[in-house]
Amino acid sequence: MIKVHYFTFNPFQENTYILFDETKECIIIDPGCGDGNERKALEHYINQEKLKPVKLINTHCHIDHVLGNKWVAEKYGIDLYMHEEDLKNLKATVAYASVFGMQCDESPEPKVYLNEGDIVTFGDSVLDVLFTPGHSPGSISLYAKNEGFVVAGDVLFRESIGRTDLPGGNMNTLLEAIKTKLFTLPDETIILSGHGEQTTIAHEKRHNPFLTQITQ
Repeated sequence: MIKVHYFTFNPFQENTYILFDETKECIIIDPGCGDGNERKALEHYINQEKLKPVKLINTHCHIDHVLGNKWVAEKYGIDLYMHEEDLKNLKATVAYASVFGMQCDESPEPKVYLNEGDIVTFGDSVLDVLFTPGHSPGSISLYAKNEGFVVAGDVLFRESIGRTDLPGGNMNTLLEAIKTKLFTLPDETIILSGHGEQTTIAHEKRHNPFLTQITQ
C-alpha cells in the first residue's frame, strides 16, 4: 500500500510528494525545495521514516517543480525520470530563475524518459504513467490504481486547471488530456495536484468552471 507525504515549498507554494510503501523504498516527485531549510525538512522526513529514495520524477519541468532536482539527485544518488517533451523547459530553468530573482541549480540530465503506458515501480508498488500535456508539452500524471489516487502535477487543480500561457502550453491540448486521461478514471479517484489542496475526479466533473464543456 502506497503512503503519501507532501511538503509545500518555495515562493510558488509548490507541492513536493514523497511516495513510499512497506518496503521503505520511496520516490520523490517534483522536488521544489529551493533553500537549505526546505531541503533539511525533506531530508529529516526521509531519515525519520527510514526511507530509501530510488527515483526522482518530474511531472513537468517548470522552475517551481525542479528547484531541488540537483540536490536530491546528488544527495541520494538517484536518476531523474521525466517526459522528453519537457527537456527544453528543464534546460531553461537556470535562466528563467533570474527573471524572478531566484537561483536554480542546473538539473541533472534525465536518465529515463517516461511515456504513456509506462510503469513506474518502487518497492512493491506500481504507478501508471499518463501523458497529460497542455500545461507544458511533456506533462505526465502518475496513477496509483490500487490506491485510487493520481499525482497530476499542474494539469488539474481543485476547481481550476493549469495555466497555458507559458512556453509550450496549449488550452485545447490540456482540456483534451483532462477529458481523455483523467476524467476516464473512477470518480472517487483522489487528485494530488502540484499546488493547493487535493480534490477528486467527481468533484471536478461537477464543480470545475473550466471543464463544464467536457462534462455536459
